Amino acid sequence: MKGYIYVAGRGADPALRNDLNDPIFGEVPTLGACMPNIRRAVEKGDHVFVVSGKTEGVQQYVVGGFEVDDKISALAAYERFPQHRIRRGADGHLLGNIIVNEDGSRSPLDEHDEDDDQAFERRIQNYVVGSRPVAMASTQEVQRSRDETMGKLAQVLQRPPSNRIIDLLGRWRRLDETQVRELTAWLTGIKATTA
Repeated sequence: MKGYIYVAGRGADPALRNDLNDPIFGEVPTLGACMPNIRRAVEKGDHVFVVSGKTEGVQQYVVGGFEVDDKISALAAYERFPQHRIRRGADGHLLGNIIVNEDGSRSPLDEHDEDDDQAFERRIQNYVVGSRPVAMASTQEVQRSRDETMGKLAQVLQRPPSNRIIDLLGRWRRLDETQVRELTAWLTGIKATTA
């Protein structure tokens, strides 16, 4: 078992803006359009964790993680998870992480690498279907994660303390089994003590 942790795009902070559309945490968590390198590398039993994006005035935090159960195509995901098809919410934010139309063509709402068909082809492979999600949802859970993320990541990754996520992770980082277990236990502990 291995894991990966990555930083969401700039400004993506689900507790402030409800604007993290990939991964989607729910009963069946999914990762469908972002981080094709991680989606390609993970196997069943691996874990994926995400950190909120850099947002002015608030500390980034570990949003959550999940275990990988399966990888399917975006077209198969279109059929299996209609609720995750890309669309605009009432507030204008993009929702959903399935970036194809019914015929497998690119949704006009997918704005990544607009002119690069090869990048699009890579991004529609390896739609990750997960299980056992643990996500910071309540105000108390989010605040604990914000307060503890920097210290916990420095400890788990055996890195010097820092004020910036980028110094600890870069954009993403691979985790070994011990690190996966430590992060999962920490997140589960936050949920248990703030319930």
